[in-house]
Amino acid sequence: MSALQQWSEALPKWAIPDEIMQKAPESPWIHPVSKFTPEGNLHVETPSRMRALDALPHDGSVLDVGCGGGRAAFGLVPPARHVVGVDHQQGMLDVFTHEAHMRGLTCEVVLGDWPDVADTTPVCDVVTCHHVFYNVANLAPFVHALSSHARHRVVVELPQQHPLASLSPMWKKFWNLDRPVSPTADDALAVVTSLGYEAHLEKFTQEIPLHDVTDDDVRFTRIRLCLTADRDPEIREYLTQHPVTHRENATLWWDV
Repeated sequence: MSALQQWSEALPKWAIPDEIMQKAPESPWIHPVSKFTPEGNLHVETPSRMRALDALPHDGSVLDVGCGGGRAAFGLVPPARHVVGVDHQQGMLDVFTHEAHMRGLTCEVVLGDWPDVADTTPVCDVVTCHHVFYNVANLAPFVHALSSHARHRVVVELPQQHPLASLSPMWKKFWNLDRPVSPTADDALAVVTSLGYEAHLEKFTQEIPLHDVTDDDVRFTRIRLCLTADRDPEIREYLTQHPVTHRENATLWWDV
C-alpha cells in the first residue's frame, strides 16, 4: 500500500462514531476564532520558524495556508513585509487582516478551502501551513498546490501525532472508546517524499506553562467530547489531575 493510500485510509478512522455524534449537544468540530488570535511571543526559535526564515528574503512575502489568526506568518515579521492568508472562516481572515495592518504590513486574504482556491491565490517567497495536514485526507493535490505557490520553500508544522490524540484517554474514560494511533508526522513525511519532494522532518517539544483550568478549557473539552454540561465537574477534575505540560510537534519542509 502506498504512503498516500495509508494516509487517506487512516485519517477517516478519527471520525466520531454516529451513535456518539447523535448525542452531541453541538458540533464537536469547533475552531473558536478567539483561540487563534496571535498573542505572546511569536518569535520563538522553533524549527518551523527558523526553516522559513532561512529561505525568506528581506522584505519578502509569506503565504499562510490555513492561516487562522496568522501566528505562522507574523512570526516571520520581519523580514517579511507582505502576507497572504488563506482560510475557510471569514472570522479568521478578519483577525489576520487586522493583525497585519497593526504591524504595518501589506496584506491579502483568500476565503475558501485549499487547494480549491489555489488558482486565485498569489505565489509568495515562502509558504507556511501550520496544523492543517491532519484535516486533509487527499494530500497529493494539497501538497502540489503548496509547492506551486512557493518561490523558495514550503514549511509545514504539525503535531507528531494526530491533534486529537491528547483526548484519547478522555474518550476512553467517558465513552469507553478506543481511538486510533495513526497517521503520524512520519507518515506525512512519507507521503510528501513519495510525491517527489526532497522533504525533511524535524521533531521538537514545546513546553506549556502550568495554569489553572479555566471555564473555557472545560467547555471546549466538553464540546470536543460530545458531552453535556452536567459532566463539567468531571471534566474539570480530569483536566486538573492531568495537566498538559508540553506539545510534541514536527516541522516538515522542502525546497521548490
